[in-house]
Amino acid sequence: MDVSLKRNFCIIAHVDHGKTTLSDRLLEHTHTVTQREMKDQMLDSMDLEKERGITIKSHPVTMHYTAKDGRLYQLNLMDTPGHVDFSYEVSRSLAACEGAVLLIDAAQGVEAQTVANAHLAFAQKLKVIPVINKIDLPSANLELCTRQLEDILTIPAEEVILASGKAGIGITEILEAIVARVPPPRWADYKGTRILVFDSKYDSYRGVIAHVRVFSGTIKAGEMMMLMSTGQKAEVREVGVFRPKMEPDVELGPGDVGYIVSNIRATEDIKIGDTITHANRPATAMLPGYKEVHPMVYCGLYPLETQDYEKLKAAIARLRLNDSAFVYQPETSVALGFGFRCGFLGLLHMEVIQERIRREHDVDIISTYPSVVYKVKVHGGETSEVDNPINLPDPASIEAIYEPTITASIHLPNTCLGDILNLIMEKRGACDHTDTLDATRVMLTCTLPLNEVLVDFNDRLKSLTRGYGSMDYELGAYRVADLVRMDILVNGEPVDAFASIVHRSKAEGQGRVVCEKLAAIIPPQMFKIAVQAAIGGKIIARDNVRAMRKDVTAKCYGGDITRKKKLLEKQRKGKKKMKQIGKVSIPPDAFIQVLKNN
Repeated sequence: MDVSLKRNFCIIAHVDHGKTTLSDRLLEHTHTVTQREMKDQMLDSMDLEKERGITIKSHPVTMHYTAKDGRLYQLNLMDTPGHVDFSYEVSRSLAACEGAVLLIDAAQGVEAQTVANAHLAFAQKLKVIPVINKIDLPSANLELCTRQLEDILTIPAEEVILASGKAGIGITEILEAIVARVPPPRWADYKGTRILVFDSKYDSYRGVIAHVRVFSGTIKAGEMMMLMSTGQKAEVREVGVFRPKMEPDVELGPGDVGYIVSNIRATEDIKIGDTITHANRPATAMLPGYKEVHPMVYCGLYPLETQDYEKLKAAIARLRLNDSAFVYQPETSVALGFGFRCGFLGLLHMEVIQERIRREHDVDIISTYPSVVYKVKVHGGETSEVDNPINLPDPASIEAIYEPTITASIHLPNTCLGDILNLIMEKRGACDHTDTLDATRVMLTCTLPLNEVLVDFNDRLKSLTRGYGSMDYELGAYRVADLVRMDILVNGEPVDAFASIVHRSKAEGQGRVVCEKLAAIIPPQMFKIAVQAAIGGKIIARDNVRAMRKDVTAKCYGGDITRKKKLLEKQRKGKKKMKQIGKVSIPPDAFIQVLKNN
């Protein structure tokens, strides 16, 4: 097919604004999928995506559409995630497109992630087609949505298309706008073959399958290809497109989106963002790749059964292949054994990876308390990065600890403003400025420590705003904070799995919570055990694990009270002696329960 008849576009929006439902209607309308094969969330292939109702991985699909001008067009669609944790997936999809359909929920209006994704598209110089979706809802406010598009995103109202993915309204108008407004594939006239790898997955029978966008040249089975970043050569076994399942094709040409199966077997050999070219006649310049993404949240992942370590290692390597935002390195813990220190873009990203390890690779795992990357400056001027509390230097040698902050945009109803400002203050944040979006909604721009946002901030934001609040964030600067390492001691021995870096003002409260949990979960021992939270040598919180008591006075029926007292005193001395020489072994279940609660 002629390059001028090809269009590459993606659908971007805030979470739950209808991207996947609109994709389903486009597949139906272009007869890519028959009515018999059609099912809801067609492009969400993971069970986890269907259960949570969110898109986690972007999924390409090739459609053919006969436009009103009578010509047959090839449309390559990317359905992208909407959640802030998966914005890296969105940026990769945008790099393989020339246009983007920007969806806005007619009832919700422009939300935090709508703004972030629109700016990503503008930065990539894509043609943005605004679509107001769900216009059939009783609560739809089209006038408000149009005004927000003009005021916040500076998109003219006359460019807006009204649609409903569920009812199938406006689908033809969207397809016609894609054909008319999205430009043909760029850089197609370059002399050499240049193919961008925007995703990949591992198949146990066929090896590594690269998801690619061809910018110039062609590639077919039997040819030798080369990865330009490493110079590695491989034979192409099969090429094809997604309709939406993988279908083999003779060759891939300029503007095509598809897949390449080669004889590359190792998951680490193909890098996302790399350029593939012909081995015999290589291109001289690589395509612009992706900027290196840096994880924001770290935690330790350990197998529940120690014999599952190799299984966990293989599972993590496979997931790393098609998720370059996920990083890992081996580590060991006295309490939990061998495991991995893993880095994620956010808490949802961490949850999804853990769930995929359990489901797709059948490995039961336990994760330690999440932490962020701190910068520690010691006396003498040397600065190092610390992502694990265990690696924090001796407090006497530390000059300053810098913690990462985020710049957050929070959209919320103005009736909840006071509650959210209190939440921001509680989390050691500051509100920089407030913008009024319309009569009922405001947008707060605030600076918050990333560490405080990790665990429950989003849940509390949703509950305080009754589900109407939304947040988007980007990493800000590092700032000095009064942070300390809090250790948990059981019978005077520190337990490394429970160590954490906390703000000094919150250490006592957090320490008391962990001590109470541990004291309740650890089964009774032969003698009373102290569970303590400590900063350096100072104990800041304490609780006790109760001792098992044998009723030594059971055989005494009445008689002199001094006989009972003698027996109890003898028992007390025995317990005291036991405590001096006794060791406490914490069962694995206790670790799992405390860490799961956290």
